[in-house]
Amino acid sequence: MNFDLTEERQMLQDTLRRYLREKYDTATRNKILDSDEGMSAEIWAELAELGVIGALFTEDQGGFGGGGFDIAVVFEELGRAGVVEPFLDTAILGGRLLGAVGGQDDLVEEVIGGAAHLALAHGEPGARYDLTRVESTAVADGDDVVLNGRKAVVVNAEAAGHLIVSARESGAVDETDGISLFLVPTDTAGLTMRGYPMLAGGRAAEVTLDDVRVPSSARLGGVGAGWQPLHDTLALAHIALAAEVLGAMVSATALTNEYLGTRKQFGRPIGTFQALQHRMADMLIELEQARSAVINAAGYLETDSRDLNIAGARNLISRVGRLVAEESIQLHGGIAMTQEYELAHIAKRIVMTDHRFGDADYHLERFIELSAA
Repeated sequence: MNFDLTEERQMLQDTLRRYLREKYDTATRNKILDSDEGMSAEIWAELAELGVIGALFTEDQGGFGGGGFDIAVVFEELGRAGVVEPFLDTAILGGRLLGAVGGQDDLVEEVIGGAAHLALAHGEPGARYDLTRVESTAVADGDDVVLNGRKAVVVNAEAAGHLIVSARESGAVDETDGISLFLVPTDTAGLTMRGYPMLAGGRAAEVTLDDVRVPSSARLGGVGAGWQPLHDTLALAHIALAAEVLGAMVSATALTNEYLGTRKQFGRPIGTFQALQHRMADMLIELEQARSAVINAAGYLETDSRDLNIAGARNLISRVGRLVAEESIQLHGGIAMTQEYELAHIAKRIVMTDHRFGDADYHLERFIELSAA
């Protein structure tokens, strides 16, 4: 099997890498992290103009990619550069979910063009990684639907013009059936947010829905039929996250290797010490395994074994990511913990990504469960 990138994907990778190398250095990112918005509108618009967002959507949805390898190429480069702009939340969790349910072509077009931001308000306090656990309610009232509930850690909520809100219209609290999705403007009466910066960059918010009234036309798809498109979209998000961590690990190992070649002790570079060479070699071997896992997950995206391969990839990426982050910091010493140094941000991104949509233990349990099915 040929794992080389197609000509189009190679061009996309080259273009994105060149742009980020020129425009997205540590000082730029730290300035973005210190801002109230937690993102750069200028960089977002320029990357949209370069077609980066369009590469995450299928041709039917108005993009020019959208496959597993397209997503992996984009997010590996975003991970290499430590980009904090909300591509996962607006494009994948927002735009691709709208594309899956249909009926929102104009808004999807705005997302691809960089003119609109979205956020998925699904996770709830106490739900942890259980995708089916939805306590928020949606009750029909004439031609309207009234939403009540709380959503936790809604990434990009403050910048979004619309939230995609999950709420239960029927069934028990942990059933797949009965979950509906609603497109809710963020200025709707009864919707409140408490925003805060996240440790690894970007912003999130706790969202409260207090008798939020929306027209029934705000429902995305059928009544109680929101779980399947949500589940399918999360598969794309898992591939994106795995590729992002892979890119971050590539940068972490490169920085570490460079440091070992320049930092001197006892009159020679510390990279000449055999013990450190062995640790560096272990990191590089694990990195190649991680790359294979991302390729495997992306390649099986459109198959029946999609979920099994994604669970395996996320578990391996989580374990390897923690190893690379910890080893990189230890081999650097104290400088690795300073905000002015690139590795500090990269290591935080690697570790914190492990807690989004399932950590290593969660995906291991899921892999075992799916293997036995």
